[in-house]
Amino acid sequence: MTLLKKLIASLVLLPGLVLASESDFPLDHAPDRTKDLAALQNGARLFVNYCLSCHAASSLRYNKLQDLGLTEEQIKNNLLFTSDKVGGMMTIAMAPKDAKNWFGAVPPDLSVIARAKASGAGTGADWLYTYLRSYYKDDTRATGWNNMVFPNVGMPHVLWELQGIRDAKFVDEKDPHDASKVVHKFAGFEQVTPGLLTPLEYDKAVADLVSFMTWMAEPAQNTRKRLGVWVLLFLGVFIVITWRLNASYWKDIK
Repeated sequence: MTLLKKLIASLVLLPGLVLASESDFPLDHAPDRTKDLAALQNGARLFVNYCLSCHAASSLRYNKLQDLGLTEEQIKNNLLFTSDKVGGMMTIAMAPKDAKNWFGAVPPDLSVIARAKASGAGTGADWLYTYLRSYYKDDTRATGWNNMVFPNVGMPHVLWELQGIRDAKFVDEKDPHDASKVVHKFAGFEQVTPGLLTPLEYDKAVADLVSFMTWMAEPAQNTRKRLGVWVLLFLGVFIVITWRLNASYWKDIK
């Protein structure tokens, strides 16, 4: 499958995933670290180690990571799998047919996931940041995991070793719209076993990962914004010059 076909396929799948993942769970604001090279480098490491085994990012080449301050040698030694090349796309070896058999659906390409998840409830970064911090143990699910942002999610909690295992607590309350019904209201998470990171360290790691995915969705976004400011400043100065030239041209004409 060509790169263009992969991108089209991912864009076709993503809207459906957005609709399927709708939830009234409040989204937390994701820290913006897209200008922090150290954070982006750590996010790239987390993405390669925990996401790239199942999810491709086929619109990005490994050598593009040099924009994050990494050398080609660092990319080769730390972020490449054995068969990958530094000039190649960030693809996966798993065949789509095998992925569908194992997971029930082909894991979507994550190249533009940070933009695809944007909604009225928050940015795509907010959605990803909250989603990756809202997993809990659920033995009724085939994977053993569930998620408050994406109920009945098919993807297991790949970062569980870092975060540890948590339970979600619910309380029964009467439905405010129908007193004869009872609703289960989320009452918070409870840590069952600790992870390799403290809660604060885990939130920071997720923020780094989400910032990298946000950068990955549009690597030139910071350059675009910076140039946009200069363009607006130029236009502002040009408007003043034009206004004064116009006044000078017409001042003797009555």
